[in-house]
Amino acid sequence: MPASPPVILWFRRDLRLADNPALHHALATGRSVLPLYVRDERLEGRPIGAASRWWLDKSLRALDADLRTRGGRLILRSGDAEAELRRLIEETGADQVFMNRLFEPEAFARDADIAHDLKADGVECRGFNASLMCRPGAVLNGSGQPYKVFTPFLKALLSVAGAPAGLEAPEAIAVPDGVVSETVEDWGLHPTRPDGSTDFVGTPGEAGAKAALDAFVAGGLKTYATDRDRPDRAGTSGLAAHLHWGEIGPWRAIQTVRAAAAEGRVPAAEAEKFVAEIGWREFSAHLLHHFPYLPERAFRPEYDAMPWRDDPAGLTAWKAGRTGYPLVDAGMRQLWATGTMHNRVRMVVASFLIKHLLIDWREGEAWFWDCLTDADLASNVQNWQWVAGSGADAAPYFRIFNPVAQGEKFDPTGRYVRRWVPEVARLPDRWLHAPWTAPPMVLSEAGVRLGATYPRPIVDHVEGRERALAALKTVSASRGEGD
Repeated sequence: MPASPPVILWFRRDLRLADNPALHHALATGRSVLPLYVRDERLEGRPIGAASRWWLDKSLRALDADLRTRGGRLILRSGDAEAELRRLIEETGADQVFMNRLFEPEAFARDADIAHDLKADGVECRGFNASLMCRPGAVLNGSGQPYKVFTPFLKALLSVAGAPAGLEAPEAIAVPDGVVSETVEDWGLHPTRPDGSTDFVGTPGEAGAKAALDAFVAGGLKTYATDRDRPDRAGTSGLAAHLHWGEIGPWRAIQTVRAAAAEGRVPAAEAEKFVAEIGWREFSAHLLHHFPYLPERAFRPEYDAMPWRDDPAGLTAWKAGRTGYPLVDAGMRQLWATGTMHNRVRMVVASFLIKHLLIDWREGEAWFWDCLTDADLASNVQNWQWVAGSGADAAPYFRIFNPVAQGEKFDPTGRYVRRWVPEVARLPDRWLHAPWTAPPMVLSEAGVRLGATYPRPIVDHVEGRERALAALKTVSASRGEGD
């Protein structure tokens, strides 16, 4: 009898072998498997950013290494995804494609089109969920509509979403010989001339994801609810990029922290706070799926009337960490140097751009998209709109973070600021977060020359706040609320 044709396992943002339903079902056919990754810049509707390309480079290498230890390898192609799938089908005779779905609107629609087109030619496509706790559309309110407020969404999510059976990585994966593949080196994903990634943090790949989760459970999870707000402490999970690239699934993370709580290794309340943060990621993904216009327009349409300022100098200073506010500058420099930024500081720098400078939130979202190794379309857009007051269940626009007060509260000894803004490191704690208020003698002794070694504030906090609130009145007027 002739050998059965192989099946295609189409990797996208599910770069792992454990808890991978598409892989599990592909292997269950009993046929050989063609593990395929296609670099198609149009797949998500926009090209991935520079920091994400760095992460993808390392994650693909890790996945290939994991496959090779099991007798397989990763096949790399670049170009139009459907065209490359068809080329591989023609080369190998494959008649089935297994994939884990992408739920961003453009990617979701394109997946459906590809599956429909291939089915018409006798190729079966099977899609699964490996990235979310449950598929968008499974969590709806009593009227059958998407939730627009987080707390009831989370309650409903936890009541309807069930953990899938755990799937361990297979011991062997049979991959046919002779199939042509490009190489990761061919793609030039790692930055060069100059290489700005030397201080990027995180270890891409499935093993790196497991190590990050284990370290979090052993450390930061114990005091997660409070220390996640402290940029001077290692209180966050470090899992965002791993979750985005699918090197670990949300259910594996949830079950691990809940098991630690059940065993008494961490307080149950801390574990559930982490679960709620996974729920916020889920909320963002579901919102974007149901409201595909979110990357371009405000969820609350009246906020599209916001009178944004055209301020190239202010935007440049913000990007470079040269605003004159040490906490803001520390966050922006951490982002550029490491490919990530502390959660609390992300809110502060976003508030500063949107409200102190009155610059369109889309400018900030685009910068984060390029600079974050964990740049996730749904989370990035939702979180920027949350700060801007224009999103679903957003912080009110009039909530304007004071970067000085935020620094004093969450970086009280200045450990975070001193690391990233060495120009002011010698200032006493009392003056560190507001150098312009320090007496001349204190500045001199600390080696700080405002306007020379470190910038003066590019906007006064009180004036910026008043300007932001005045802009909010125009939004209120546009929706008929008057003053």
